[in-house]
Amino acid sequence: MSKMLTDIRLRSQQLVRPEFKDPKDLVSWMGAVQAQEYRMVKWALGIRLKSATLQTINDAYQRGDILRTHVMRPTWHLVAAEDIRWMLKLSSQRIIAACNSFAKGNGVDIPERTYTKANDLFEKVLEGNNHLTKQELEDEIVKAGIMPDSPKLGYLFTRAEQEGIICSGADRKEKATYALLEERAPKVKELHKEEALALLARKYFRSHSPASLSDFVWWSGLPVAEARQAIAAIDGELNKEKFASQELFLHQQWDKKFRTSDVLHFMPPFDEYLISYKDRTAVMDKEHHPKAFNNFGIFYPVILYNGQIVGNWKKVERKSGMTFDTSFFVECPDLDKELLEKAGDRYKTFMGKSVK
Repeated sequence: MSKMLTDIRLRSQQLVRPEFKDPKDLVSWMGAVQAQEYRMVKWALGIRLKSATLQTINDAYQRGDILRTHVMRPTWHLVAAEDIRWMLKLSSQRIIAACNSFAKGNGVDIPERTYTKANDLFEKVLEGNNHLTKQELEDEIVKAGIMPDSPKLGYLFTRAEQEGIICSGADRKEKATYALLEERAPKVKELHKEEALALLARKYFRSHSPASLSDFVWWSGLPVAEARQAIAAIDGELNKEKFASQELFLHQQWDKKFRTSDVLHFMPPFDEYLISYKDRTAVMDKEHHPKAFNNFGIFYPVILYNGQIVGNWKKVERKSGMTFDTSFFVECPDLDKELLEKAGDRYKTFMGKSVK
């Protein structure tokens, strides 16, 4: 696959020449950042900011500048507070339908009145910026007799998110909490569906170029017809360009001539560079896919080198300090070990660890 493609993606995804200092501005630029692993998604932001520590990201969480919720697809994402309402409006009915289908397939039947009771309870116990952990809210649900303690409780939280009742709150002693969306996110001008579709497409192609229609459908969760409508709405901002054998959409902001080298990052699991495209062969051969993600949707920490996914990494905590184990599934004869050391040092600095 064309190196031209990966060079532009590195630039559009802020993995070279990052433009942002503020986590909120970065998340808004990306549109949404997939966030199953709560701690590691903070590193996904850290590697895309000009200069950031874990505290920088934590402060943005505490202020509510960025929020974590289920949006677009039935999975966790980070979104900017000012974007959460219109994004929920675009995706909530699809996520509710998907959750209902999943529940039915697993023999779970939750009456609508149970969801209503849970939402009423959430509004009552979280009012006044009273942020509570999931366990504390589950205890309240059980105490109120709404539902007995069971794995089914998770459905109540996802539904409440989709109906705009709850979202992520401020961390408490490194534990995630829930808060009322009404108290957490600013009221903004409501967008018509056509405006929201155009904005979603703009955010995606601006931050993930070059990409295809199927990539956008996968990332956004939109039906194909609506994805086409969204792309058509920003037609003047996109160019169709050929990369190797593929014809992809390239946002006009990016120069096709851009080139870069000596880029190496320790990427977190579920990173946008890999997960946000339906077709991942641009960054790694199919034979190596199982080393980066499995058939159950689990993505692993990987090493990104000059646009390609070339190996895996993991941190190792020792008494002498933090070190890193690395393994490669692609030979990189031109890889300077100093790049690996710099990548490790950047992670240590982000985490507030000393660098020798």
